[in-house]
Amino acid sequence: MSAFGILLKRDLLLAYRRRSELANPLLFFVMVVSLFPLGVSPESKVLQTLAPGIIWVAALLAALLSLDTLFRSDFEDGSLEQMVLTHHSLPLLVLAKVLAHWLVAGLPLLVIAPFLGVLLFLPTDAMFPLMVTLLLGTPVLSLIGAIGVALTVGLRRGGVLLSLLVLPLYIPVLIFAASAVATAGTGLPIAGQLYFLAALLTLSLTLAPFAAAAALRISLS
Repeated sequence: MSAFGILLKRDLLLAYRRRSELANPLLFFVMVVSLFPLGVSPESKVLQTLAPGIIWVAALLAALLSLDTLFRSDFEDGSLEQMVLTHHSLPLLVLAKVLAHWLVAGLPLLVIAPFLGVLLFLPTDAMFPLMVTLLLGTPVLSLIGAIGVALTVGLRRGGVLLSLLVLPLYIPVLIFAASAVATAGTGLPIAGQLYFLAALLTLSLTLAPFAAAAALRISLS
């Protein structure tokens, strides 16, 4: 656990020193959501219907945009090999890196999403479910994405391959999260969707660090 804390602190410090790179996914998220009213319709009823899907698709793409920074810099400076060769638990170290990635890339999306919901006339009843779905769903995006990044970290142009590997696995999160927000806006219960997202989060926390660790060993072998 000491190695977990040290690696988490290191990644957060490096992220703070690269603030301009970390701002790109957040700016992308804001720009995509803000441009939809111009491209679709400024009518409140239309935007209110589309708001859950718009926000969640933008969040998914922003998370995908930030995934390449998860292991790339460590691979380039050789510290990733040292992580693999150390006697510490590699899945635990991977989990530390994923947590740091979510804190700097996923948590800001959670904070700014309600303001974008107001922009899209999202009902008040759906604001809290939106934040809950992002709280449950964005860590799943980071955990699943870590597996894809670990598999493609040794490739020079692995961005397209990463998208092909990860996007199909993101679809259940997108469907149930957007459905929960849309259903909450109509006043119907959303316990089923939230339970499914919680189950996905639990499954990802249990299996993704081990899968990513195995993928890293394969990529560096």
